Amino acid sequence: MNLSSWQAVRLVAARELTVRLRSKAYLITTGVTLVLLIGFAVVMRLVSGGADATVGVTGGTSALEVPLKATASSINQSVDTRQVPDEATGRAQVADGSLDALLLGDGQRIRVVVKKQLDQGLRNALNVLAGQLALNQEIVRLGGDPAQVNAAVANASVDVESLEPPYPYQPQQLVLGIIAGILIYMSLLINGQSVAQGVVEEKSSRVVELLLATIRPWQLMAGKVLGIGLVGLIQMAVVGAVGVIAGLAVGALTISASAAFGTVVWLVVWFLLGFLIYALMLAAVAALVSRQEDVGGVTAPAIMLMVLGYVLGISILPSDPGNRLCEVLSIIPLFAPTLMPMRLAMGGVPAWEAFLAVALALVTIPALVWLSGRIYRNAVVRSGARVKLTDALRPA
Repeated sequence: MNLSSWQAVRLVAARELTVRLRSKAYLITTGVTLVLLIGFAVVMRLVSGGADATVGVTGGTSALEVPLKATASSINQSVDTRQVPDEATGRAQVADGSLDALLLGDGQRIRVVVKKQLDQGLRNALNVLAGQLALNQEIVRLGGDPAQVNAAVANASVDVESLEPPYPYQPQQLVLGIIAGILIYMSLLINGQSVAQGVVEEKSSRVVELLLATIRPWQLMAGKVLGIGLVGLIQMAVVGAVGVIAGLAVGALTISASAAFGTVVWLVVWFLLGFLIYALMLAAVAALVSRQEDVGGVTAPAIMLMVLGYVLGISILPSDPGNRLCEVLSIIPLFAPTLMPMRLAMGGVPAWEAFLAVALALVTIPALVWLSGRIYRNAVVRSGARVKLTDALRPA
């Protein structure tokens, strides 16, 4: 039976797709990932839904309610206050955990009762408030008006002139970027390794010799990469879409739905590009060996490049989204699949950078098809000892 090139590739891809979509490992992995994402969305909603601390106030300290909340807000703390009828009741509520702290006294200075120790965030807020009270009292002693002085201080600010407007990164965008980086890294790693292990499995069992009697080596490699890539693509699209829907449904994601689903689209795009780049490399180098235990040694360089991009992104971008090193590396095809989707999820990426990264990846893939095809063709039929890369690169 004579098959066209596309028919041969499609036949191999369909086999990989059917077998892997039905495998228990794939279904369990996808299910667990979905459960973890939904659970993460629910936890984030619960964590972000309440105040950092609840403080009780009595009659003498009621006047400190508004200043305490304003002071806490100024240092990124959320404090709720609760009126208690008397000091004894307040102490009892602190003891049973209903209150994190109880303000005592006449409101002229800060006195607080806690169960064991004062939370550091609440301590900072109370210290700032204590300093403000002391300043107000000193202003009164000198014959001034605390309200007027405070208003003047509040309105005083530095006059900044920016040559380029900074991008307003939102905390949720940063979290979304981190999740995007983790998902694409794990998917590339798992599916890329599946390609390498599949190549060695067929080679060691001599199945590849039977297959190559019907189709060409490059068609077998392309079909395997395409089939496993589609499996990973389906998983990535489902996980990304369900994760965003869950986040929006429970209120954990408050950014626009278009921005959230835009992240999923870019995630799918970069998984596809990244998978083709790394799967072609891994399929080629895996053909050099005949035993599963040797796979790790030949695939290590490619895996390290993947890991390096992920580690740089996950460790630098959350605290410095505009990092110059990450900007440059996110355009280079070998690092773009892990770095660029993280930057795109965080926002602030110029359109030309995103499209340049895609263009360079698209240019790299045909070159890898040719190079990997040569290595695979020359090495996959050689069993026994590891094939040298220089020998595999020689023309047939």
